[in-house]
Amino acid sequence: MDQPWISYGAVMGLVRIIGIDPGLRRCGWGIIESRGNHLGFVACGTIVPDTGMSLADRLVHLFERLSDTIRAFEPDEAAVEETFVSAGARSALKLGQARGVVLMVPALLGLEVGEYAANLVKKSITGAGHGDKKQVQMMVRTLLPGSRIAGSDEADALAVAICHAHHRTMPGGGSNFVSGKLRA
Repeated sequence: MDQPWISYGAVMGLVRIIGIDPGLRRCGWGIIESRGNHLGFVACGTIVPDTGMSLADRLVHLFERLSDTIRAFEPDEAAVEETFVSAGARSALKLGQARGVVLMVPALLGLEVGEYAANLVKKSITGAGHGDKKQVQMMVRTLLPGSRIAGSDEADALAVAICHAHHRTMPGGGSNFVSGKLRA
């Protein structure tokens, strides 16, 4: 029977997590390492497709850059923020297409993908479910000393990764996400 691929770090209790803040104009990603309650910053960035490209080409750009990032940093797990949309239907549809790419890429590359509501991410980082962007950035910098965060997209992605690190296992060792969805 074939054994699933497991990284050496995961066997030793170290888990590398990529957090992703989906977006078609700006898609933030952040990678951390987690060992117990110890967190470490690895890298972060923002994928910014040219808005002059067609929608299809922007989605391809997002797919290629995120695939390259995952291959380069070899995370063990992925976490994606669920999107909250208050704009019109057209904007929501485009964001949904970008989110589909963001969910698909890590899954295609063999990673388990967890999804987390924005309020849960903020509560995990700031202690309140409605923290503002500046508060999230400040807490991410506090939790990940030495992190080099260029903007809110990167901070949000790192916050998603931290949230996943905190919620990925329940007391007793059970998984806290099933089929990519966080258990209620």
